[in-house]
Amino acid sequence: MKKVLVGAVVTLALVLVFRSCTNGNEEKSILQENSMLIQQQIDNVSKLIVTEGHFSEVYNYKDSKMLFGPFISAQKKALVVVNAEVTIAYDLSEIDFEVDEASRTLKINGIPDPEVKINPDFEYYDVSSDYLNMFDASDYNKIKNNVTSSLMKKVDASSLKKNAQNRLLSELQKFYILTNSMGWTLVYNEEPVNNWDKVLQTSTD
Repeated sequence: MKKVLVGAVVTLALVLVFRSCTNGNEEKSILQENSMLIQQQIDNVSKLIVTEGHFSEVYNYKDSKMLFGPFISAQKKALVVVNAEVTIAYDLSEIDFEVDEASRTLKINGIPDPEVKINPDFEYYDVSSDYLNMFDASDYNKIKNNVTSSLMKKVDASSLKKNAQNRLLSELQKFYILTNSMGWTLVYNEEPVNNWDKVLQTSTD
């Protein structure tokens, strides 16, 4: 009788140990699958978020070259009409993130800086120059640099960067929806995200 009782106790203990190990392996497997799913979703998200804008500018270029002191000058000038396409993009493949399986947390540590690209189209009118002060490559480069600098100021003063940031946050919202549906926590800017609307509101303030 004692042998039967001891055998039953040993068998029960083995069953409990086996179930404990099985449940632990299943939970670990689920965590790993969730972790892989999150990383896959981040890899599959749009590589670039692009906002486009169009700018026009009329630029007057003048250059005077003094000859023989202040008595004689040689001038050159041009009227330049510029139509530029501006794109602002984020390379989401450069997002700095961590997936912590132990705490079931997705941490977004940093996002890439926006990439601003200006593609101007130049049309030259009323180009004139004196024989002793002719147009050359340096003049065209100077015009290009001045116009690009002017356009960059217009971009900074416009709403393009803010629109691009809003589109970036729309992409990041996918991570919040994914982690929330899986019972994970999204941490952004060192703060757990419990309500994505608050993140959007903070970004627009």
